[in-house]
Amino acid sequence: MSTALTGLFPHPIVQAPMAGGVSVPPLAAAVCEAGGLGFLAAGYKTADGMYQEIKQLRSLTSRPFGVNLFMPQPEYAESGAVEVYAHQLAGEATWYDTELGDPDSGRDDGYDTKLAVLRDDPVPVVSFHFGVPSREVVDSLHRVGTFVLVTATTAEEAVAVERSGADAVIAQGVEAGGHQGTHRDVPENDGSGVGLLSLVAQVRESVSIPVVAAGGLMRGSQIAAVLAAGASAAQLGTAFLATAESGAYELHKDALTNPLFVRTELTRAFSGRPARGLVNRFLREHGPYAPAAYPEIHHLTAPLRKAAAKARDAQGMALWAGQGHRMARALPAGRLVEVLVAELDAARTALSRGAHGGEVR
Repeated sequence: MSTALTGLFPHPIVQAPMAGGVSVPPLAAAVCEAGGLGFLAAGYKTADGMYQEIKQLRSLTSRPFGVNLFMPQPEYAESGAVEVYAHQLAGEATWYDTELGDPDSGRDDGYDTKLAVLRDDPVPVVSFHFGVPSREVVDSLHRVGTFVLVTATTAEEAVAVERSGADAVIAQGVEAGGHQGTHRDVPENDGSGVGLLSLVAQVRESVSIPVVAAGGLMRGSQIAAVLAAGASAAQLGTAFLATAESGAYELHKDALTNPLFVRTELTRAFSGRPARGLVNRFLREHGPYAPAAYPEIHHLTAPLRKAAAKARDAQGMALWAGQGHRMARALPAGRLVEVLVAELDAARTALSRGAHGGEVR
């Protein structure tokens, strides 16, 4: 990665922006203070809500940080499929004593307004999910001194990221928790995601810009592996979800290591876009029938998810988690960065000794 960008954070550790109230300012600040790159998630927030979190984060740390934006989504033509799914969810609404949300609550997530705020009051790093920003947008952020990162889930998407002028690509493997950052939502491609190590290798051979590896990383030894594969840094989400500073519900944090939840799946049940979460009742019952309609389904199920959390019913919540969730550690975020760095150093030392045929004397 360019020295200018890596100079922002001493350790090659990026805290993934997790929307929905997880990536709160105290979490990002703790990661930044420990030498990683902390991120705020602007997704599902108003532009003012994003700005207020940026102000709060700046009051907690003077170190560089990032803000993540969701790309606007194309119109979804099959409104009938959303109506059918809403009918299927009627029983959930009755059970949780709430109303279903309005699927037409907005498609662009306040994209243009948020960009205007980030141009007027620049932050060090901005990343994009669910697509590639235009060259004009990337250039406008560069003019105010902001580095730009964009998620890709295939080598082809990484090429599109490079063409946009972005400074680095976040290669997101299929192991990652939460939403896959695919540029186009194609239902026929469900289940065809690429594992992280293979993806990093493919992306490194396809683009010349630096690569940040993301997906299922929970230990420093795994970070060492993706760095050895050609990544310049590693982005971790689920690992930080369990930390003390995370804004996740305690029920969600506990579920990561609860033996009741034995595996994860990619599902459209909660949002209409593929996202990896712990398999629970809601996912099992509704996942097979959820249409490819994002953000309509997200808006539709939002009150159900909120009501389930209020009722402390993990079986009705979107328990986003990567495949390494059972390795989660309930540590303070700064301490987790320290542990990951120690594990990374140990792994690098072991690799170095192995390369020299044993311990150097």
